[in-house]
Order: sequence, then structure tokens, then C-alpha cells
Amino acid sequence: MTNQVRVTSIDVLESLRSALIIFMSKARRSLDDTNDEVRRTRMWLQHDMRFRWEGEVRQREKKLGQVEQELLSAKLSGLRDSLIVQQNAVRKAKAALEEAQAKLRMVKKWNRDFDSAADPLVKRMEGLRSYLDFELPDAIAYLVQAQRTLEAYTESPPPEPAPAAPPPETAL
Repeated sequence: MTNQVRVTSIDVLESLRSALIIFMSKARRSLDDTNDEVRRTRMWLQHDMRFRWEGEVRQREKKLGQVEQELLSAKLSGLRDSLIVQQNAVRKAKAALEEAQAKLRMVKKWNRDFDSAADPLVKRMEGLRSYLDFELPDAIAYLVQAQRTLEAYTESPPPEPAPAAPPPETAL
């Protein structure tokens, strides 16, 4: 048996190290983008969507009031055709108002539930962030040290073989 190791390619360690550095960079960027997206979604729900649907509810309430007044005018005028048109307009306005109120309720529900839905996932991402910030750099440093050790090993001269033991004398 020999005491030598056959090192065929140290370049593979360098390639792995380079790939890990690229992965670490891309993964960090992805985590940053995801965290930004969670923040933007929270703000979108809390501000943009809430204001939009509150405004829609006000606007549709106003429209309903207007068409109800027109229906009342049609009833007072006694015009049958105008009455049917105004009743349909009131029905449509009520449906539109109910839709806006339902959407506003959903936005408020999501505002209330967003953190409880998103926080467990964000915490899992923070675990990955910790791995990328602390564990992976240690692994990369270990690969560098292993590469240096193997380079030093391949540059050192092979050990000299131990002298062969003299053949045992045979007694005759």
C-alpha cells in the first residue's frame, strides 16, 4: 500500500468556490428583492387599496343616491318606461356599491391578516439570510484552505520508499 494520495484536479475546488460566491450573491439579492416585495405589498394593502376602495364606496354611494332620486322623480312623474329604466339603474348602482363594500372588507381583512400570513415565511427567509451571511462564508474559507493544503501537498516531493527489509534467512 502506498501513503500517497492521487490529486487529479485542484481546479474543481476553485470552480466550486466561485460557484458558491456567485450563488451567495444571487441568493442575497433575491432575498433583498423578496423582502422589498413584502414591504411594498404591505404598503399597497394598507394605503393604495384601502384608499381606492374607500373612495369607490363613497363614489358608488353618491351614484346610488343620485339614481334613487331619479327613481323617485320617475315615480312622481308617472312615466312607466322611465320608471323601469330608473329601477334597473338603482339595481345596478346597489350591486356596484355592494361589490365595492365587499372589496373594501377584503382589503381590511388582508390588512389585518397580512402580517400573520407573511411573518412565518419572512422568518424562514431570515434563516436563509443567516446561512448566507455566516455559514456559507465559512464554507468558502474552508474550500480555500483545502485548496492551499492540496496545492502544497502536490508540490512536495513524494516520500522516499522505506528500505526493503532484507529477505529472511532461511535455515537449512
